[in-house]
Amino acid sequence: MALLTELLAELDRLLEPDTFADYCPNGLQVQGCAEVTHVATGVSATLELFERAIDAGAQLILAHHGLFWQGDDPRVIGALHERLRLLLGADASLAAYHLPLDAHLELGNNALIAAGLGLADPQPFGRHGEREVGVRARYGGDGIAASELVARVSALTGRAPLAFLGGPPMVRSVGIVSGGAARSVHEAIAAGLDAFVTGEPAEWASALAQEASIHFIAAGHYATETFGVNALGQHLATRFGVRHTDIRVDNPV
Repeated sequence: MALLTELLAELDRLLEPDTFADYCPNGLQVQGCAEVTHVATGVSATLELFERAIDAGAQLILAHHGLFWQGDDPRVIGALHERLRLLLGADASLAAYHLPLDAHLELGNNALIAAGLGLADPQPFGRHGEREVGVRARYGGDGIAASELVARVSALTGRAPLAFLGGPPMVRSVGIVSGGAARSVHEAIAAGLDAFVTGEPAEWASALAQEASIHFIAAGHYATETFGVNALGQHLATRFGVRHTDIRVDNPV
C-alpha cells in the first residue's frame, strides 16, 4: 500500500511536468481515495479503460492521454459526464502525463521505442516549445537495411507501419517522435537523419520523403504510445510495492 500523494510526488519528480508547455494538465486530474494498492495504466482515459481498471481493483489509473484538453467544451456532459461519474463513484483517481512522458530519456515513449529498435545513444530531438519531446539515435557500423527497420517497427508495435521509403538503403540515424508528430520530420531532414519514425502519417509525407531522401515511418498514434505509461506503472510497482496492471484498449489510429 502507498499513499496517493507519494505516488504522485514520485511521478512529478521523474517527469518534471512543470517544465513543459502542454495542451493539457499533467499530473492528478481526478482525485480519489488516499491509499493505493493497485495501479492500472493505459494510453487514453476512455470509459472502457476506467471500467476495466476499476473491475480489476485499481485505485489509481495512470494514462498518457487524460480527460481535459485545451479547446474542449468545459461542460461536464455526454461522454465526459459518464467517465467522471464512473471514476467518482468508484473513488478512483486519474493521473495523466502527456509530453513529459514522451520526452523522458529512460521511461518515455520515444526512448523505449529507440531501445526496442536496437538503437544506441539516444539524444533529445523533436522540439516542442522550449523542450524536445522525442529522441534521435544511431545504429553502429554500416547501419541496418531500411526493410529491416520497417520489420523492427512492425515487431515492436504489433502492426504493419505505413512506410514511405525515400531514404538511403542503409539506415544509420533515426529520429523518433511518437503520436501525432509528422511535422517533426522537417527537423529530422535538417539534421541529416536517414529515417523518421512517428505515430500518425500525413498526406504530404509521401512526396516529402522522396524529395528529401528520408524514410518516413508512421506506426500508429496509439501503437507508439503504449510503452511509457506501462513503464511508469512498472516503476511504481517496484518502488512502492503496489500491484500494477497494464490495460490495452487497442485503437487502429
